[in-house]
Amino acid sequence: MTTLSTRTLSHLDWLEADAIHILREVAGQCARPALLFSGGKDSICLLRLAEKAFRPGGFPFPLLHIDTGHNYPEVIAFRDRHAAALGARLIVRTVEDSMARGSVLLKHPGESRNRHQSVTLLEAIAEFGFDACIGGARRDEEKSRAKERVMSFRDEFGQWDPKNQRPELWSLYNARTHKGENIRAFPISDWTERDVWQYIQRERLDLPSIYFAHTRPVVRDKGLLRPVTELTPAQPGEQVEQLRVRFRTVGDIPCTAPVESEADTIDQILAETAVTTLSERGATRLDDQTSDASMEERKRAGYF
Repeated sequence: MTTLSTRTLSHLDWLEADAIHILREVAGQCARPALLFSGGKDSICLLRLAEKAFRPGGFPFPLLHIDTGHNYPEVIAFRDRHAAALGARLIVRTVEDSMARGSVLLKHPGESRNRHQSVTLLEAIAEFGFDACIGGARRDEEKSRAKERVMSFRDEFGQWDPKNQRPELWSLYNARTHKGENIRAFPISDWTERDVWQYIQRERLDLPSIYFAHTRPVVRDKGLLRPVTELTPAQPGEQVEQLRVRFRTVGDIPCTAPVESEADTIDQILAETAVTTLSERGATRLDDQTSDASMEERKRAGYF
């Protein structure tokens, strides 16, 4: 008599299987999808999931990065190296390109370019005819992202209306669009920050060094730490401190704050993540501090 063995799936196995299903749904329903890849930890996890979904064949989509021109050099170097190692096509479009065309106008030279990525993204979507963009946003990051569907519908102007979204009962997804409309797909929407780090640990994924504790000059700004760089110098009267910090999330330099930390291993980061009471973006994104609805306002205009 043959005995069938049973295997108990871990919560990471379930999350992985669901994300792979979503990636395959996008590939099956959409004609020209792209995967948003910045070199950050969430998009690194997305690429591993894409490997499991589509290898040994090639990815059925290119990688797309909307670069502000003010990103941390460690992350940009990692982005290029990782995409090349996977043999993936990487498309980079920059906010500076949009500025040169006149479609992005800064209020002043020191303004953060982060929110202006929406314009460059919409221009890239029109340029290549993308009908879906796969992103690494998660619902636990920020309250407006908690409203997102897995397949988030954007109209012909690239706008997101939380009241005009499709039901997703029983994990049935509808990614169909008319010409000019777009889907933003979020395969790891239900993952937490801790899930991401556990997956990185399990899959032994390489990361930019900026995610681990290192010494960096910073100043204290509105309860957050602002890194001191050529783009963000200390202002008169500000006290520069040399602190051990790490980045929980990575955006462009003027809007991304590190947190004080001695965690230079994944085990230590997991221990910190288990006890934190602040969301990733709430603790580290200077551009989300302008109002309670700042992220939602940007998303309505086409942000990721």
